[in-house]
Amino acid sequence: MHKIKLSTGAAMAAAMFLAWPAAAQAPGGMPPKQVGVVTLKRQDVPRIVTLPGRAVAASDAEIRPRVSGIVTDIVYDPGKRIEAGAPMFTIEETTYQANLASAEAQVSSAQAQVTQAQSSYDRTRKLLGSGTTQAQVETALATLDQAKATLQSAEAARTLAQADLDWTTVTSPIAGIASVADISVGDLVTANQADALATVTQLDPIEVDMYEPSSRILNVLDDISDGRLTLSESLNATLTLENGRTYQAVGEMVAPGVTVSTSTGAIDTRFRFENLDNLILPGMFLRGQVELGTTSAILVSQSSAKRDKVGNLSAWVVEDGKVSQRQLTEEGSYRQQWIVTEGLEDGDILVADGLTGLQEGMEVATVPVTFDEEGVVREVADDKPAEGDAPPADDAAQPADATE
Repeated sequence: MHKIKLSTGAAMAAAMFLAWPAAAQAPGGMPPKQVGVVTLKRQDVPRIVTLPGRAVAASDAEIRPRVSGIVTDIVYDPGKRIEAGAPMFTIEETTYQANLASAEAQVSSAQAQVTQAQSSYDRTRKLLGSGTTQAQVETALATLDQAKATLQSAEAARTLAQADLDWTTVTSPIAGIASVADISVGDLVTANQADALATVTQLDPIEVDMYEPSSRILNVLDDISDGRLTLSESLNATLTLENGRTYQAVGEMVAPGVTVSTSTGAIDTRFRFENLDNLILPGMFLRGQVELGTTSAILVSQSSAKRDKVGNLSAWVVEDGKVSQRQLTEEGSYRQQWIVTEGLEDGDILVADGLTGLQEGMEVATVPVTFDEEGVVREVADDKPAEGDAPPADDAAQPADATE
């Protein structure tokens, strides 16, 4: 047998080639897949529902005349705010001034009759038994009572005449924004006519009707009775305008709905908002967010979970170095995170990054990660502990997007 002598360099190369597969390969022939993970934490999460809504005026008055006549002036500026009691139209008042003068004359005549009847009664009563009879006293008393009644009737007629004269100036019953007049100077109007002269709309505060499906109301009631939801002491709401802008004012509930629409199956609940800049106008479609209360849950980033074809939500967790898929029950979302009430426990290790190609029971190598404000996965520095999927609810400001 011939012995082959290798140089020192060739021997070292051969040794490295033979040793490399044994050092690099894990059992099964492949190294463990590296995944980014977060440690989950159970916390009290705001339960927020997003509802469609429509703005309605808190007050909307149609202005109509209470007396008939020719319109002599329009004394307001359309599109500008007017106060309650501010004049808007004037109606020709000559006839009503004459009626008031006649009514005042009737009052003066009735007062004179009362004075005369009172004097006659006093004289008759003093002479009772010495020239007058009881029947004459009673007749004088009846005449006095009749004169007083005539005076009361005349005073009532004068009050009506004064009211008719006052009503020749048509005023606004509420404060608000006045519309353009539907009549012109010189037009004839009649008392209590069907057509309004103008409309005054109160824009501040503004009210918003929000529509909640009755089935969701029943689910919320079940969650309250089962202890899954702690209801807030007062229900407040925020708004998102049609252009996606978040409205700054917070509204309070005015009246809960008590009937279900037969056409939509929804319950109408009304909220009231400040509207100092008249930004919200009646008829606008809005999106409202109502915070019902808090629920004990685990927040899971929406990028860490997926739904199957039938809508079931699932996520991967790491147990003893291997991944396992969990089926989740969620109650809506909060700040781009699912509100998970079942399927995960406090302290579970959730796979947040490297989800592609995972299979049940696969061994993985974990790397702690966290999420930045934009929801992007970032690795945790070596000197920092791994953080949970999301900050506690009390660290969050207003939710960027919250739906149930």
